[in-house]
Amino acid sequence: MKKVSCLCAAITLLLSTLISAKPVLAQEHEQDRLKHAGEVLMEILNIPDSLPRGLLDRAECVIVFPSVKKLAIGVGGSYGRGAMSCRGGASFQGPWGPPAMYALEGGNIGFQLGGQATDFVLLVVNPKGVDSVLKSKVKLGADASAAIGPKGRDAEAATDVLMHAEILTYSRSRGLFAGVSLEGSTLRSDGSANKKIYGKEVTARQIVRQHAVGTPASGHLLVNALQKASPSNKSDPKSLKEAAAEGKK
Repeated sequence: MKKVSCLCAAITLLLSTLISAKPVLAQEHEQDRLKHAGEVLMEILNIPDSLPRGLLDRAECVIVFPSVKKLAIGVGGSYGRGAMSCRGGASFQGPWGPPAMYALEGGNIGFQLGGQATDFVLLVVNPKGVDSVLKSKVKLGADASAAIGPKGRDAEAATDVLMHAEILTYSRSRGLFAGVSLEGSTLRSDGSANKKIYGKEVTARQIVRQHAVGTPASGHLLVNALQKASPSNKSDPKSLKEAAAEGKK
């Protein structure tokens, strides 16, 4: 009888330990994901023919989805998780701020993957685009205009693209970095991941626009890489001024 009681006590203690450890492990998992997003961005920025700096300098926010893979359930089962950082201040003229966790979903992602782990980088190039991605869910190409990110000479002549697109999309797979179409895919804030990272319920808008939280240690690499690569915003001053005025309403 005594042995049974001891065994029950040991099982209870083990279960209690596992239950208490679960939130910690989940938090560490999201921290690793955030750190990985920073590592991927650093690698991409160091590619000779990487993100056009002129376009990065005109981006209000950058979203990085590292190592997205196509799931076995096929079309509609593609799912990527990453992080978004935005420039601070009402008119996006401040330094890059704390990251919000995001998810990218949809069958169109699967067409891009081909069985390979793929990194995606999205540039949000105007305040209207920022407002779109801060909603609960946005469908690229429908709720927010998205375009294949131009590179090289195409980027130099990208004025028309910037006028009509809110988000520019890129991918890296097998060492090749290029613009890619993600129209039809869904972008949304990952609320559960944000809670695990920051230890409380906090919305993407509160994180990137209101700076209700500070940048966690796992997000320093991502934020510092952006700050070093593009310390100042060179977007159209008129659009930024309008964004600041809209934010005060």
